[in-house]
Parts: sequence; structure tokens; C-alpha cells
Amino acid sequence: MTRLTERLFGSMQSNVSHRVETSRAVNRLIRPADMTRELDPLLIWSAVALVLIGLVMVYSSSIAIAEGSRFTGNQSHYFVVRHAIFLTIGVAAGLFAFQFSMRQWQQFSPWLFLFGVVLLILVLIPGIGREVNGAQRWIPLGPVNLQPSELMKVFVALYAADYTVRKLSDMGSVRRGFMPMAAMILFVGFLLLREPDFGAFVVICAIAFGVLFLGGINVRVFALLATVAVIGFMLLIWLSPYRRDRIFGFMDPWQDPFGKGYQLSHALIAFGRGEWFGVGLGASVEKLFYLPEAHTDFLLAVIAEELGFAGVLTVIILFAILIQRAFSIGREAINLERYFAGLVAMGIGLWIGVQSFINMGVNMGLLPTKGLTLPLMSFGGSALIANCIALGILLRIDWEVRQMKRGAG
Repeated sequence: MTRLTERLFGSMQSNVSHRVETSRAVNRLIRPADMTRELDPLLIWSAVALVLIGLVMVYSSSIAIAEGSRFTGNQSHYFVVRHAIFLTIGVAAGLFAFQFSMRQWQQFSPWLFLFGVVLLILVLIPGIGREVNGAQRWIPLGPVNLQPSELMKVFVALYAADYTVRKLSDMGSVRRGFMPMAAMILFVGFLLLREPDFGAFVVICAIAFGVLFLGGINVRVFALLATVAVIGFMLLIWLSPYRRDRIFGFMDPWQDPFGKGYQLSHALIAFGRGEWFGVGLGASVEKLFYLPEAHTDFLLAVIAEELGFAGVLTVIILFAILIQRAFSIGREAINLERYFAGLVAMGIGLWIGVQSFINMGVNMGLLPTKGLTLPLMSFGGSALIANCIALGILLRIDWEVRQMKRGAG
């Protein structure tokens, strides 16, 4: 009897001890002893807020076009359901990306870049790539379409960071440091312009050469690069009739409001109607077949009309927080001599910053019309998934930096 009592008492002590240890482990994750959280809360909540606002506004801006289209089966919720599905896939892809260490991402980066180039070649092959509105940018995959240029933005951020780390000692040399990367980006640009996708080319150039600049490329070389890039973009615009028409439409949209200036004039009308606090959620008039691509490229115009200046300012502040946190995480990684991780974080910050700036500038009439979506918010499967993967990598960098700090402490 005594032995049985001792065994029971010992088993109870073991269970209690196990529960105490489990409870301590959970508490360490929720409230670590050194008050260092596992992940950056500002980064997470700003991204979540942008995604949720985007989900609501995609539904609001797409109701009319979904109800009036045979393609959607006249279902008002067609686009928001697809957006929610893409968002779910994107979150899963982001969580999957988070599982890989930055050392592994660095090993994968050249192969991912090569894979992206292959996809850009495949999309141009007749019978494989799908053409929509004169642009051949998508590869059909059953019920969905893959847009390789969106994935290429992730791959370029990784490859440019890896290239810069490998060539750190050659960053002052034009021939050894700059020319190989420039040749690769120009080849990618050639493929993108064949689609054509001028907007993606601009963003990818900003990511690649921005990372090179942050990695310590010679200032004179960078200044020369910037000058050549501006001249090159101007020539591309001037030599392309439809891009030239967009410039003229941008300069005076009211000169031809039913032609070249149609999109911009209706975007400006939406901004004007919104005033300070908007006409109310769901009450937009411009989304009723007036403003083209209201749920994709011109989502911000619908936000401005329905939520007013307050809504637009909220979106801008959320993007500013997200971009600031990306650069802050990158600086912390570099301070810990994790140069690849730091440059990737800053490359992702550049990507989101440049693309959101261009989209907002187009919606507000500050930049010529360009087919770029608003990151994390606009409708679009490939873009949303690519954004989520980038955020997963960014959170991984933040997590590794915090683990290193905790270990050093």
C-alpha cells in the first residue's frame, strides 16, 4: 500500500511539474522575460489593417461590375470571394516562407531568380501565355492565372541582396560590381517590355539598383546609373505610341475626358466627391461602370470617394509604418552583420514603398496612368500572394534578429 501511494504521489508530482514547464514555455512566447517580443507588432498590425481595409474596399468597389457581368454569373460577391481565397493562399504561402531560414533563402536566391526568368520567357510563348487587353502577362493554371512579374519582384529582392553580399569588395568597380547585375536586370526588363509590363519593370529596377546603392555601390556610378535610367525611361515612353498617349492624357486629362484622360478624370472626380470624410461606405458613384479597374488599379480612388481624405490618410500612414518597420528591421540585421537579411528587408521596403507611391500618384493625378496595383489591398491573386510571401520573409528576418539579440543578451 505504501509503495502504491508513493508511485501515485510521484506520478502526480511529475504531471504537475510538466504542466508548470509547459505553462512557463507558453508565457515565454507571450511575455518573454526580457520583454522582447517574438515579432514586430507594428509590422504585423499595419499589414493586417491594410489587408482588411483592402478586403472591404474590394467588395465595395466590385459589386456593380460583378452584378452586371455574365462572366461572373451576375454574383455581387464574385470578386470578394476570389480575393478572400487568394488572401488565404497568400497567408499560407507567407507562413510557409517564414519556415525557411535566411541562410536557406540566400542559397535558393540564384535558382529562384533563374526560375522567374524561365516563367517570364514562358509567358511570351504563344499558346502558353494568356493575353488580356493587349498584354500577355499571365500563365493559365486551371481556374487561376499566374502573373510571373509579381513573383519576380520577390526573386529580384532576394537575388540583388545575395549578389551585393557576394560582390561587396567589388562595389566600387563598374565592370565587376555593377555591369553583371545591370545586364541581368536589362534582360529581365526586355522580357517585361515584350509583355508589355512597363510598371513592373520600373519597380524591379528600383528594387535591384536600390539594394545595390544600400549595399555600398560607388556614388558616382549610381548617379550615372540614375541619369541613364531616366533617359532610358523617357525614350521608352517617347518611342511607344500608347505610353506617349498616356503622358499627354496625364498632362491634361480634361482635354479628352472620354479618351486619353478617361481614367484619370474619373479618378479625380472620385477624389473631389469624397471631400473630408467621404460619401459613405458603399455609396460611391464612380465605381458604377464609370471608373475602369475600380477594384484593382484605382482602388484608392474609391477609398477617397467613400471614406474621404481621412480614409486616404489612414492608408498612407499604414503604408508609412510598414515601410519604416521594414527599413528598421533591415538596419538592425546589418548592425548584427547579417548583411543579406538586412538588404532583403530593405529591398522589400523599397518594393512596397515604390509601388504604393506610384499607384497613389496615378490615382491622385501626380503620375501618368500605369497598371500597378496597391500592395496588400487591390484585387489580384499573384500580386497578393507575392506580397504575403515578402511579408513572411520580412517577419523571418525580424524573428532571427530578435533571437540573436536575446542570445547575445
